[in-house]
Amino acid sequence: MSFVLTILSSMSTTTAVAIDSLSGMLPPLLVYLHGFNSSPGSHKARLLAEHLIADDYGCELLVPELPFSPVKAAARIDGLIASGKGRRVVLMGSSLGGYYATWAAQRYALPAVLINPAVYPYRLLRDYLGPQENPYTGERYVLEMSHMDTLEALEVGPLERPEQVFVLLQTGDETLNYREAVSRFQGSPQWIQPGGSHAFDNFVSTLPAALNFLGVRRR
Repeated sequence: MSFVLTILSSMSTTTAVAIDSLSGMLPPLLVYLHGFNSSPGSHKARLLAEHLIADDYGCELLVPELPFSPVKAAARIDGLIASGKGRRVVLMGSSLGGYYATWAAQRYALPAVLINPAVYPYRLLRDYLGPQENPYTGERYVLEMSHMDTLEALEVGPLERPEQVFVLLQTGDETLNYREAVSRFQGSPQWIQPGGSHAFDNFVSTLPAALNFLGVRRR
């Protein structure tokens, strides 16, 4: 089986690589980017990994622990994509991770699936300025206005390749206004489900379409 899950802590510098036993080729590298105050142990990240294993997909999944600092998060994403040089790299991001995935997709011309993506996180997260604690990792930190400025600086203009971005939205998102993403990603394929939540209810049901869009196939 060619699937490997690599969970990267913020201190990791190396990753495992799987060789497809049938073709002898390196499998696609799927990078999943989690949201604000989340971690590689998030529910969607685990569901994704379980689905890839259960259905025997030929890929390597990397789930990095993203630092709260946007500068460090962007540098970490840069490093992960660089580590996939010579391979096909694809992206999936949820909420704030969707914002980072949009930035990386534009920067490196990569396909991406965005799950209830944050469109203007530098506005949304102003309500969270001050002391924070990540419920997954226990990390304590202070969210500052300078972080909002950096997030805004990472905003990309009109997508050069909107057809390479697939947007998954639920209208019942209690954290984000899904209409912002509908407007922001005009020209991109969109999956809009009535109801649901920010966590994206029944996420697994979208994975066959999402992985097919990314070109990640079953063995």
